[in-house]
Parts: sequence; structure tokens; C-alpha cells
Amino acid sequence: MPATAPHRHDVLVVGGGPAGSAAAYWLAEAGHDVLVVEKKQFPRDKTCGDGLTPRAVRQLQDMGLEHRLEDHHRYDGLRAVAHGVTLELEWPDHPRFPSYGYVVRRRDLDEFVAEHAVKSGAKLRTGVEALRPVLRDGLVAGAVVQDKERGEPEEILARYVVIADGANSRFGRALGTARDRTYPQGMAIRGYYESPISDTPWIESALDVRDRQGNSLPGYGWIFPLGDGTINVGIGLLSTFRDFKSVNTTHLLREFSATAPEHWGISPESAVGEPTGGRLPMAGSVGPKAGPTFLVVGDAAGSINPFNGEGIDYAYETGRMAAGLLDEALTTGNGIALSRYPALLEAEFGLYFKVARLFVKIIGRPALMRELTRVGMQSHTLMDWVLRIMANLLRDDEVGGAEAAYKAVAALARVVPEPLTRA
Repeated sequence: MPATAPHRHDVLVVGGGPAGSAAAYWLAEAGHDVLVVEKKQFPRDKTCGDGLTPRAVRQLQDMGLEHRLEDHHRYDGLRAVAHGVTLELEWPDHPRFPSYGYVVRRRDLDEFVAEHAVKSGAKLRTGVEALRPVLRDGLVAGAVVQDKERGEPEEILARYVVIADGANSRFGRALGTARDRTYPQGMAIRGYYESPISDTPWIESALDVRDRQGNSLPGYGWIFPLGDGTINVGIGLLSTFRDFKSVNTTHLLREFSATAPEHWGISPESAVGEPTGGRLPMAGSVGPKAGPTFLVVGDAAGSINPFNGEGIDYAYETGRMAAGLLDEALTTGNGIALSRYPALLEAEFGLYFKVARLFVKIIGRPALMRELTRVGMQSHTLMDWVLRIMANLLRDDEVGGAEAAYKAVAALARVVPEPLTRA
């Protein structure tokens, strides 16, 4: 009796976070056999600010998930604080995106998006780690995985593989992906605190962070209310800062928490658990992003916004793009569609990330950053414009503004020396 050929899925998705679950959802909706392997069990925590911008909300709306978002804290915009000035900046009206966001813990968000993909027909295996690629005739044909309970490695075969295993992306690196070290990298740390005003309609960003002695600190701070009696408090730093590698982020968070406005009620006694941190590859810095039978999405592709550290939206968007190309490849039987992925990313994000890379090169100079924020905070109109650029919410008729911003930033960048060290 002939042996039964092993089952081969249409698509194997490595990682069940935002990018992987989005890809799985859209592929399942198109009727394909898709399996997601996620090394952790849901619910699981992730180091994140937990803020969803209007772009991210739009992606979740398109997946039919706004009803799940409505169980969480909705906010109207950003409260910017610097140099003794506070500006409340509402999200702009936009023809494509809503004028509001949500704050949702990643342990909740990632679980309900993954569950939604399963309801659409995707298969999900949690507690299963992808150890290494399976190669057939030099092409990726699946993965060797290990179920943490069963213990025995096994092969999973698939026509195509989506790599969505996050910023560290061990699976991607096994295929040769690497970060371009001339691109910026972020470093962030966050913790949770109980707060009496966790239902405020603003997320808050501190653009002029100082320690308890009044000394200026590198980076920017955030306080995101969760609406459940707690807040997410964190601080981020970019690799364009000269002494990036030697910065103690735990110290930065401790000082920022100690000097935050009193009304938040932040203290060692109000802390909920220990802070966690991580590094963030940005601006599309990881490549290659495509091969004949694989695509790289989300943080694994470095798809994090250098302006504000946002990665969730770009994870959803790149996962959706990948799913569209894979649907075409599976429908036509021709994998050449995958070769268009880098060009699609460039068309959608190329100019934006280019402006962002130059901007973060400039703000790596703390004195210049302080001067820019001091000037910016004098004009509500200017900061409204900055918010639209930073959150990638320019309307189509404002794209010329991005070109103008690029030219202005490029002119400044020419006179700003490169940092002395690279991350």
C-alpha cells in the first residue's frame, strides 16, 4: 500500500502577532489553507505602548473587528508636553481613516485578532516554535517546528511561508535576513501603573524629558491611558543618539516616571509588575523581504515608524499586502507575484520612511531636538501638521507636503554630523 504524501498547506505563517494574524485572516477569507504557528500561548504580553492610531483602527475595521475595539479605551488625540507647554492635538479628519484611536493591551489585542483569523478558517497552533526552514531544491518549503508540550520536532510543509516572528526574527535570520545598520533602530521600555485618570481621552507624549535634578534626558516619554484604572508608561530612544548603546533605559524610565505630572498618580507603589523593554528595527530596515516562496512582514521586516515607534499598523498593512500577493500566486499557480512585494512596500511607504530616516538623524542631536520642540510647541497649527506627518495621516492632496518636508529635512541633515556609533 503506497505511503500517504504529507499534507502541504497553502501558506504557513510563522508568528501569530499583528502581521501574522492579519496575513492569516486575509488568506483565510480568500479561501486558502493557512496555518499559523505561534511559539507562545495566548494571552501573552508584548513590550508595546498599546496605542492604536487611526491607521491601525482602519485595518481592524476592515477585518470586521471594531466591535471588539469598542470594549477598550477610545481616545481623541495626542497631548504633547514640552518646555512647560501643553498642547492637545486631535486626530485630523481624513477620508480614509477615523478621527480616533484606541488603547488596547497587546495580550488582549493579539489574542482576539488571532481568534478572528481562526473564525475565518485559518488554523492556529500555539506553543509551537518554528526552529528552522525546510528547504527543497533551494526553496523554502515549510518549517521544522517543535511543540513545547510534545517536545518532538516535526516538519510542516507549505507552498509559501510568511515570516512574521517579530523584531528578533530568528526564522528570518536563518534565511539570511539582516538589518541595514545605517538605518535607525529604536529602543523602548514600558511599565504599567495604576492611575486615577486612566479614562482621559488623550494619549500623552513628553518631548522634553528631564531627570529629578532637571537635567535633560535623551528620548521621548509616553503615557497611554487604558481606561481600566491603569496606564502604560514608557520611554523610547533612537540609535541616532550618539551614546545610544550606553544608555540605561531602566534609569530613563525611572526618572521619567518620577517627574511625570502628579495628576497621573505614578509612584513605585502604583506600579503593576516589572517593566519590559526591547529593540525596534525601523523604516523597512530588514531585508531581503521576499524570496521565491516566502515574504517577510511586520517587525520581522523592520516595518516600524521611526517618527513615533508605531509598529502595529504597519504590521497589519504589510500582512495584508503579503496576503494579497499570495492569494494571486495561489490562484494563478505562479509565484512570480511575490517578486512585486518590495515594490509595493516602496510605493506605499518609501517616501515616508525616507523623510523619517532623515528626521531621526537630526533629532539624534539633543540640543537641536530641544530647540525644534521649543519652537514647535509655540504653534498649535504647526504641531497639528507635525502630528499628521508623524502618524502618516496626510491626505492625498497633502502629499506635496511630504515632499516639502523631505527637502527641508534633507537640507538640515546635510549639516548634521553622523552619530559616532552605530547600533
